[in-house]
Amino acid sequence: MEMKRIVSGMRPTGRLHLGNLHGALVKWIELQDRGDYDCFYFVADWHALTSEYRDTGQIRDFAHDMVIDWLSAGLNPAKSTLFVQSAVREHVELFYILSMITPLAWLERNPTYKEMKTEITDRDLSTFGFLGYPVLQAADIIMYKAYGVPVGVDQLPHIELTREIARRFNFLYRGIFPEPEPVLTEVPKLLGIDGRKMSKSYDNAIYLRDRGGELKTKVLSMFTDPQRERKNDPGRPEICNVFTFHGIYTDAGRVEEIDRECRRAGIGCVDCKKILLASLERGLAPLHERQDYYLARPGEVAAVLESGNAAAARIARETMQEVHNALGF
Repeated sequence: MEMKRIVSGMRPTGRLHLGNLHGALVKWIELQDRGDYDCFYFVADWHALTSEYRDTGQIRDFAHDMVIDWLSAGLNPAKSTLFVQSAVREHVELFYILSMITPLAWLERNPTYKEMKTEITDRDLSTFGFLGYPVLQAADIIMYKAYGVPVGVDQLPHIELTREIARRFNFLYRGIFPEPEPVLTEVPKLLGIDGRKMSKSYDNAIYLRDRGGELKTKVLSMFTDPQRERKNDPGRPEICNVFTFHGIYTDAGRVEEIDRECRRAGIGCVDCKKILLASLERGLAPLHERQDYYLARPGEVAAVLESGNAAAARIARETMQEVHNALGF
């Protein structure tokens, strides 16, 4: 029986952090390891241009480092197809065709478009590429006739727009594209060390490459319960970001103990952070070992992408032949 296909991508705009790991990669790996999905994960380097068009020099390096982190986290090229978006030129062709049939109003109502235009003020996002990136995203997904796309709840509007674009193409020309389903992910709310959303833009992220003194400095500087000013003040673990990390990296029995002791001021924030540091070091050690392996073997990483690019391109050529036939070209 043919396996259902999963498609997702990630923009190479900087180093990956723990928010990326638990917000996306953990789910990607879970879907890959189930054995009943055909998983395609791509480096969305063309998408990176939507915000990084002035300075493109680092995109290639970020892409290489990102794939190393993917492999180190547990993505397996024997189970998933890993490829680079720009290596499959058919994505741009399908994007162009879909842009001809996508109403402008559909793009202008995109909530992410509105949010990013408000949040990102250090560059001009009043470009066609930024407004139209959901059409490229739709092309990325339906090119491979994806069954599902792993997303958080906040990304559901993107998948619905992709479904609308696929539906419109099928109505106007021929029923080529299935409408992809969202595969919802439970994303833990991991904030940055300053209590805001974890982001490289805020310089508050714990990166997958952080270890040793760098990791220690970040963990010990993490914000905790703002009302707990002294060690003998009772804490509220439910609003403490350090405690959220404990829920992922610390043994369950120890988590219960920390919860109890924090509420009765039996443990101070510094000691709590030291426990978290040890848990993080232990939990990330296998990932760091694999990072060292792949950093020393760039040729192996390049071979993974070369194979993945070829596999993705074969499917893309077949899809575009169907598209050409549907258009009468």
